Amino acid sequence: MIIFPAVDLKNGKAVRLKQGKEDEVSIFSDDPLTMAKHWENLGAEYLHLIDLDGAFQGKSINAEIVSKICNELSIPVQLGGGIRTEENADFWLNVGVTRIIIGTMALENFSLFEKICKKYPNRVGVSLDVEGKKLKTHGWVEDSGKNIDEILPKLKSAGCSFLIYTDIERDGMHSELNFPEIERLAKLCPIPLIAAGGVSTMKSIKKLLPLSKSSSLAGIISGRAIYEGTLNLQEALEYIKKH
Repeated sequence: MIIFPAVDLKNGKAVRLKQGKEDEVSIFSDDPLTMAKHWENLGAEYLHLIDLDGAFQGKSINAEIVSKICNELSIPVQLGGGIRTEENADFWLNVGVTRIIIGTMALENFSLFEKICKKYPNRVGVSLDVEGKKLKTHGWVEDSGKNIDEILPKLKSAGCSFLIYTDIERDGMHSELNFPEIERLAKLCPIPLIAAGGVSTMKSIKKLLPLSKSSSLAGIISGRAIYEGTLNLQEALEYIKKH
C-alpha cells in the first residue's frame, strides 16, 4: 500500500482546501518544490499533485513549478486537475508527469477519455469525487448525474489503469475515512483503487493495510494531516514496511 503525499497547487503555492471549496484555502508553503522534496526525503515513494487552478479555471498557471518538481525529484509524480482535452493530457505527460488523473472528461466525454487511455497505456487514471452518493465534476462543483457502480466496468474496458476515490465531505476536515464505502469499492473495483478524503491519523493506516492485502486497494492520499502533523508520514511508511 502506497502513501501518496499530496501537494495541491494554487497560484504557485502549496495549499490545502476544506471539502474542495476554493474559498476554504490554507497556504502551507510558498515553495511547492521544497515541500515536494521534503516528502521525498521522508521516504515517499510517489507524489500526488493537484493543479487547483486548472481544476477551477480550466487553465493552468503552474506548469513551470510542476516541471521543476518532476525533473528534480527521483520519485514518480501523478497529477490531476483540469485535464479536459487531449492537448492537456499530452502537455502534462510530456512535461515529465508519470501519470495523469482525469475526472470531468471521463464522465462527460467518454470517447475522448478512451482515446487518451489507448494513447497512453498504464498512465491514465480517474478521480471519482463523491459527495453523498453523487459523483461531482468541474472541481467538485457540478453534479455528474452518474454513480460509481455503473461506471466502473466502463472505465476498466476503456483502459483506465487506476482509480482515486475521494469523499468530498471528509476531505481536509480531519475526519476519518469512509471505511465501509472504501471496503465495498475495494472489493468491487476491477482496477487498483486509491483512497482519499479523511486520511488523518495512524488509525486510517492500520485499518486500511489489511484491506490492501485482500482487495484492489493500492494506496491512500494524505494532505492536510501530514502537513499539520496529525499523521506522521515517516511513522506511517515504517509501519507499512514492517507489516
